Amino acid sequence: MKRVCPFVRQIALALLIGLFVAGPAAAEALLRADHPAHYVVKKGDTLWDIAGRFLRSPWRWPEIWYVNPQIANPHLIYPGDRLDLVYVNGKPRLMLSRGPLKLSPHVRARPWDGAIPTIPIGDIAPFLSRPYVLNPGEMDSAPYIVSFGNDHLIGGSGIRAYVRSLDHAGGKYHVVRPGALYKDADTGEVLGQEALYIGTVEAMRAGDPATVFFNSSDREAIIGDRLVPVGEDETTWTNFMPHHPKQEITGSIIAVHGGVAQIGQYNVVVLDRGRLDGLEPGHVLRIDQRGEEIRDVVTPDSRDTVKLPDEEAGLLMVFRTFDRVSFGLVLDAIRPIHVLDRVRKP
Repeated sequence: MKRVCPFVRQIALALLIGLFVAGPAAAEALLRADHPAHYVVKKGDTLWDIAGRFLRSPWRWPEIWYVNPQIANPHLIYPGDRLDLVYVNGKPRLMLSRGPLKLSPHVRARPWDGAIPTIPIGDIAPFLSRPYVLNPGEMDSAPYIVSFGNDHLIGGSGIRAYVRSLDHAGGKYHVVRPGALYKDADTGEVLGQEALYIGTVEAMRAGDPATVFFNSSDREAIIGDRLVPVGEDETTWTNFMPHHPKQEITGSIIAVHGGVAQIGQYNVVVLDRGRLDGLEPGHVLRIDQRGEEIRDVVTPDSRDTVKLPDEEAGLLMVFRTFDRVSFGLVLDAIRPIHVLDRVRKP
């Protein structure tokens, strides 16, 4: 029988010890110190909120999720389900025990009906199915309203309108109004233009002008409002899976919806990076409060200034991308966030 070299035996023992030490250390880096042993899902929960109970970084949820093949739709979580934190081969795993299904008064038409969402869908729903951002120059070339007829100065639901540069009848269109230009925070380059949603029309008759009919409206339409086709590929899926970008991405918050001066949790923000920069729905980005430049009051030179370092301010998740800009929802805010603060891969 061959004898094992003592040196080889020492290496093997060191590796074995390393595996035992690395397991708890890795779990400690992944899990919150105050994580619960189990949790029962409640109505109103989101996947992000639940993940935040267990994990230091909620977007790392997939790393501890255990898929039970004996449970129908194991990737979906419903109110009443129980999540237990267990260890499998020294690694933390969250195991799902399906709670009672309350289907009264009707059975789920789709498996995800009633499942908890990843993030608060109500805060982003209006931004999922409307244009909101057009590429530079696209607004100027879009068909536009020239009249509402019968001495009407404004239009809305149930009203006809007359449109120029619309070549064919049939099809539905969003009516939008030119909004602010979205510019790169550092270079000032125009990346797109905000398209304020007015309503939806259907083209009834071709011509110059063409005739359209307002099926719905959120605000009053005026002469000069533009038409963009209702796209078949507009976002409707809301089961986002948070994950960080594979490549390094840096950018800035260039606008916030809702007219707020200070950005906080669940505010929708606009980023100066889009799908052409590698962003996709579900990407989680860290927000850094941009360090301000202050005057050094100690130095004799009154013109001497110093720039303070950027400081971590929160997290956001991208939920809709355009070519050069994106929409994100602020999920965590540990200090005040402002327009022009930085975003980057966490």
